[in-house]
Amino acid sequence: MLDYGAFRVDAKRQKECAGAALHDIHSSICELIRKFEPSVMAVESIFSALNVRTALRLAEVRGVVLLAAAQNGVEVHSYSPREVKASVAGYGHADKRQIQLMVRALLSLSEMPEPADAADALAVALCHIQADQARVRFGIPVAAGEAAIARAGTVRTGRNVRVSRRSGRETPVSVVGI
Repeated sequence: MLDYGAFRVDAKRQKECAGAALHDIHSSICELIRKFEPSVMAVESIFSALNVRTALRLAEVRGVVLLAAAQNGVEVHSYSPREVKASVAGYGHADKRQIQLMVRALLSLSEMPEPADAADALAVALCHIQADQARVRFGIPVAAGEAAIARAGTVRTGRNVRVSRRSGRETPVSVVGI
């Protein structure tokens, strides 16, 4: 793990105009993509039981994140909150504290990952790594929505590297969780 954190958009900035906060998030995501050069981005799908206002805000942010990934050629995989919790904590209804504890243990962190939203993002990345390793190990074909790997001309191996079909060159796979 290279780094983790959470975005905070100043309340004043949010009130400036409807798209100001989304613009800041997009710029920050693009900057992080340029800095860390991830090959894969794992995002959490929107939980439908949220109130409508929160669901709409999350959908807007998720759209901006997906746009930044597409603009920078980063492959995206999406996981439901229950899938993430089950993968990391072994229980699909784990609470935020349980997720923080498990992320801390799985990543051998000396301190609890704070804020809880950052621990959630780390959990999404861990969920993707586990799911991807299972796909490779058991030869599970890539879903139609995940065909970006095939279009990019690369093959995933079980060693967290990609092998280019054209050159045969291996490159490390890096994952970012959002």
